[in-house]
Amino acid sequence: MRFLHDTTPPNDLTYDDVFMVPRHSAIASRYDVDLSTSDGTGATLPLVVANMTAIAGKRMAETIARRGGLTVIPQDIPIPVVADVIRFVKSRHLVFDTPIELRPDQTVSEALALMPKRSHRAAVVVDGGRPVGVVGEADCAEVDRFTQVRDVMTSGFVRLTEDADPREAFDAIDAARAPLAVAVDADGALVGVLTRTGALRATLYTPAVDSGGGLRIAAAIGVNGDVAAKAAELIEAGVDCLVVDTAHGHQDRMIEALRAVRAIDPAVPIAAGNVVDADGTRALIEAGADIVKVGVGPGAMCTTRMMTGVGRPQFSAVLECAGTARELGKHVWADGGVRHPRDVALALAAGASSVMIGSWFAGTHESPGDLLTDSDGRAFKVSFGMASARAVANRTSTESAYDRARKGLYEEGISSSRMYLDPQRPGVEDLVDQICSGVRSSCTYAGASSLAEFHERAVVGIQSAAGFHEGRPLSTSW
Repeated sequence: MRFLHDTTPPNDLTYDDVFMVPRHSAIASRYDVDLSTSDGTGATLPLVVANMTAIAGKRMAETIARRGGLTVIPQDIPIPVVADVIRFVKSRHLVFDTPIELRPDQTVSEALALMPKRSHRAAVVVDGGRPVGVVGEADCAEVDRFTQVRDVMTSGFVRLTEDADPREAFDAIDAARAPLAVAVDADGALVGVLTRTGALRATLYTPAVDSGGGLRIAAAIGVNGDVAAKAAELIEAGVDCLVVDTAHGHQDRMIEALRAVRAIDPAVPIAAGNVVDADGTRALIEAGADIVKVGVGPGAMCTTRMMTGVGRPQFSAVLECAGTARELGKHVWADGGVRHPRDVALALAAGASSVMIGSWFAGTHESPGDLLTDSDGRAFKVSFGMASARAVANRTSTESAYDRARKGLYEEGISSSRMYLDPQRPGVEDLVDQICSGVRSSCTYAGASSLAEFHERAVVGIQSAAGFHEGRPLSTSW
């Protein structure tokens, strides 16, 4: 990457401060762009779901990995639970989604409580392990809530084999005008479901899979306690990437933790952070990190900069850290501060191998937590920062009341924020589509067919606030 006119910025830059200049391109289509990462994680998309309790769960991990990205399970989840999540994710089908299952004798009330957990708002009625019907919200309208789903389900659903071709599946669902199709194995047992859009996505994305064909997943550990033992347990459970995580990564405790993890010689990449400059990046790499997490304070749930004055504008932080990591043969993840697809593209142009996303994905069906509705009928989920009082309370639940109260006095981060679902993009896959569309187009503007070429060819200029505002679309006329 180089700056337009080869100018040296007089100050550090956020994503809003910069823009990309189009260059001559021989790329005929955005679909000719390869978005695979080269950081050793095996991801086929440069997207990592941040290790936040309100965002990264098994449902998110399954969905993102199926499209090629990676999800980091948070450090405050007990290791046995993380191991269960890893087993669950790795057992998921690479094409068919995990459905909501109902017994025939369950009620419409139970169905309505569960169906909002999926964008398609439907469930499969299963009897003896075999699907016997599909029930959607429309089937439950104006029906007594104690009615059993066997009385309202649609038994004439589209049925697919577990090895069905996604294109053929798309045609079958489209022809039947059905909300989804149900896949079964040779014995007729339920395998999963596939929507029309899901079938289309299966032809556009390549799942991130391990050597055994299972979906990939990462997990975080902190810097306290027996870090090496925790890392060993996660590796034994089958994790594909370890993330050693703390808010201030350039400190002795992080260095010691990294060396301890590296000493057990894990056969998976180690990511660590967070830092914002070359010195911090070099220190973590020398201690054993393969990937350095870059970012202090840019996240939507983070109050670090307002509380402490500490941090750095994210574009400049990524640019410097990525340059240092590249010199040492390693990589960085840009962690936080992305609010538009353009921000993801700019982080990749600056040299990040992947971009971590947190709050942007909180308001989706796939994030953990219940789907709630405000007084205006708008759907939302509750999110919170990982340094907030709520997160600290979860993380210190086994400590004494005195220690918990003491730590609670100095929390940072937002403890409760409403993340509204976009009616046009309520699922995380909808947002992934939007992001990848933007990033692929950015690559074609730069004349790049891969992320490595994108970084090499990107030309970035500096703009005023008015320049950024000029590029924003108008929802109404002026």
